[in-house]
Amino acid sequence: MTERPTPPPSGEDRLADTELVVVAYRSRAQVEQMLAGLPADLPLVVVDNSDGADGLEQLVVARPGGRYLRGGGVGFARAANLGARTSGARHLVFVNPDTRPTTGDLATLVEDVATDPSCSASGGTLVEPDGRSQIGVGGWEPTVRRSAVHALGLHKLLPRAGIYARPVIGRPEALDWVSGGCMAVRRQTFLDLGCFDEDFYVYNEDVAFGRASRRAGLAQRLRTDVPITGSSGGSGAPSLEMMRLRGASMARYLRKFHPRVRAEVMVATFGLGYAVRAAVRVLRRDRRRAAEFWAHAVGTFTGRAFVGGRLVTSRT
Repeated sequence: MTERPTPPPSGEDRLADTELVVVAYRSRAQVEQMLAGLPADLPLVVVDNSDGADGLEQLVVARPGGRYLRGGGVGFARAANLGARTSGARHLVFVNPDTRPTTGDLATLVEDVATDPSCSASGGTLVEPDGRSQIGVGGWEPTVRRSAVHALGLHKLLPRAGIYARPVIGRPEALDWVSGGCMAVRRQTFLDLGCFDEDFYVYNEDVAFGRASRRAGLAQRLRTDVPITGSSGGSGAPSLEMMRLRGASMARYLRKFHPRVRAEVMVATFGLGYAVRAAVRVLRRDRRRAAEFWAHAVGTFTGRAFVGGRLVTSRT
């Protein structure tokens, strides 16, 4: 009698001892849609930075493995760290509410960090509705040259010469950091590396985690063969606030990790680049994009950003 081959473990089996960490802010609808595509008993913790303003708690605690924590409006890095530090799982997957990973996607990312001790994080590639990867699914450590390429918009012609990667789906790409939008880690490694840098309210905490990984001799992996549908604006915060935060966070990162003169050159390069972009959009009568680019420039130049009128990032 021929012996039947042992079937490979299913996605759910490969997610044993794994917990999802979701940071939410007025995004119940997004969280509900994301969870609808995942097993009801998949462990997860949702850290709610709007502290129940949209009834998210009831949705989470109704799930068998759901944990709900109030974030207190502390931003992404601190909220994500709270979820990680209170978890007892061996592996974690940070998942943004506006992403739509499958069980198989999550299992692939977890398998990377579970089987390779040198891999500190494995990230899925977030894609646009047309199937192209989103810009910023990962990237490279900022340098003066890379900052200039990005500020001038030349990254569209030289996709590997800027700060943020937009890889071709299915083509491997070696990067310095991967986005925390859908990223698996070993929990203990994450803790040993200091978690996400809480000097950042939102944005650049994943860049800083990539830097910490490299200093520890570890690497991060972007799975361009794991495309995950994502969208923008899932946090519920206004776009102009987010754009200003992007600029302020980048300025904070450069000043924290790079020598003073070099950092100020890069900050000025970023700020002037976005100011020029804003002026070009004004000439094209694209007021929405002009306002967004100008908000980014203001955040970069001042190092200050606000959420709901509250100062959340200031110049160090």
